[in-house]
Amino acid sequence: MRRRSFLTAAGLATLSTLTGMSTMDIQWIRPGDAGYAEAKLGYFPIYDHQRPSAIAKVTSVADVQRCVETARQTGSRIAARCGGHSYPGYSTADGAIVVDVRGLNRIQLHPDGTVDVDAGVLLMDLYLALAAAGRMLPAGTCPTVGIAGLTLGGGIGMTGRQFGLTCDRLTKLEIVTPDGVHRTVSPAQHPDLFWALRGGGGGNFGIVTRFTFRTEPARELTTFSLKFAPAALPALLHAWPQWQASAPWAMTTSFGVSGGPASSPSLNGCFVGSPQECKPLVDDLIRRIGSPPTSRRETPKTYLAAMEEYAWCSTADNSCKPGWGGGTGGQKRGEYVATSRMLFRPVADPEALAAVFRNTPNSYNMIDSVGGAIAKGPASAYPHRQAIASIQVECFLTDGEAAARRAMGAARDELGRMYGEHGYVNYLDPRMPNWQRAYYGGNLSRLQSVARRYDPDRVFAFPQGLA
Repeated sequence: MRRRSFLTAAGLATLSTLTGMSTMDIQWIRPGDAGYAEAKLGYFPIYDHQRPSAIAKVTSVADVQRCVETARQTGSRIAARCGGHSYPGYSTADGAIVVDVRGLNRIQLHPDGTVDVDAGVLLMDLYLALAAAGRMLPAGTCPTVGIAGLTLGGGIGMTGRQFGLTCDRLTKLEIVTPDGVHRTVSPAQHPDLFWALRGGGGGNFGIVTRFTFRTEPARELTTFSLKFAPAALPALLHAWPQWQASAPWAMTTSFGVSGGPASSPSLNGCFVGSPQECKPLVDDLIRRIGSPPTSRRETPKTYLAAMEEYAWCSTADNSCKPGWGGGTGGQKRGEYVATSRMLFRPVADPEALAAVFRNTPNSYNMIDSVGGAIAKGPASAYPHRQAIASIQVECFLTDGEAAARRAMGAARDELGRMYGEHGYVNYLDPRMPNWQRAYYGGNLSRLQSVARRYDPDRVFAFPQGLA
C-alpha cells in the first residue's frame, strides 16, 4: 500500500535529504514558526483549526517542481493554494504541503490580444491589468478568488453568455504534473490534458503555473438592478428563466433571494451594450412578471467599474484585496457554508422553488444564468453546457456550523429531487450525494482515465478528486 504519512516539522527540516534537491530558495513556514498562524489562513474561518505540515511560498516553476517531488518522495498530501476559497477547506488541509502560488503573479499582455497570467494572480488584479490595456476577459465576481481555481473548474461570470466560460478562452497552459515535469499543454501538446484542465476541476492533474487566454477589446457595458417585494418571488422565478433563455447573448443576469419567510428577490444584470439597448429587454421582463419592481437602476459602466460593482468593492480603497493572512483592511472572510445545483429546464413549479428558499433561513441564494456562448463553447471537460443556470445556496453561520450545514443539505437535496443531481465543481460540497456524477457528469470516466495516465501514483489525491 502506498504510504500516506504526513510530514512533521522535524521531517520538513530534512527536505533536502528527502528530495535530493536544494530547497533553500523556497520559503517554508512550518508549525511553530513565526507567521505560521497567518500563513495557513484561507477565506473561511471555519477551517482555521486545520494544520498543514508546511506552507511553501514559491516564486518559480523550479520551486513548484521541488514541492511536487517532495510530496512524491514522502507520500505527503499536496495542495496548491492561491485565493484560498475552497469551500471544503481542501487548500489548507490537515497535514498537507500547501503550495502557496501567490508569488507567481506576472501578467503579460501580447499584441495579438492574448495574455499570460501566472497562477498566483487574483481576479481583481487581473481586471485592473486588462482594463489598463483596454481589454477584458469573462471571469468571476469575487475579487480575491485566484485565476487558477476559477479557470480549472470552468469560470462562470457576469459576461459569460456573451464571451463564454473563463476556461473557454484558454489557448495553452503550463503545469507541473505529478511526475515533477513542467509541461506546456495546448490543443497540439497533450490534448487530452488540455481537454481535462478546462472544467475538470482544480487540484486533479498537477499544479498549473501559467495560463494563456484570448482576451476581448473592452466593451461598453450596462449594469442594472431590480428589487421586488417578497410576494413577487414565485412570479419572478417563473418568468426569469424563460426570459433569460430568449434574451440575446449580450445579456447575463444573476437572480438573488434571501432565505426565510420574507424572502426578498432581486435581479442584477450585465448587458454588453448601451442603456438604450438594455432598457427594452428589462421592460419585457417586468411585463412578464406582472408586478413592478420596488426599485430599478440602469447604469453605463466601464469594464473595471462593472467588475467592482459585482465584487462589492473598490480598487481605490483596498477593499478588493484579501483582508486575512497578513492583509490590512480588504475583503472580509466568508462566514458561511455553500453548495450548488444546476438548472437544466424552466421552473415548472415556481411556488415549490420559492418554498425551498423560504424554508432555508439565514441563507442567501443565487441563480446565475449561463447558456448563450457557454452552451456553444468548445469541447472540454466542463459538463454542464446545456444548463440554463447554476444555483448556489449559501447558509450563514448564525446558529453555528452544524445548523448551517443541516439547512444547506436540506435545500441541496430538495433541489436535487426537483432538478437533478448536478453541481458545479467550483462550489465543492463535501457532503454532496453522488458527487462524482454531480460534478463531472458524463465526462467522469474520461477524466478518470486522464488522471490515471498523468497521476498513476495518486500524488494529487484528495477526498473529492479524480485520483
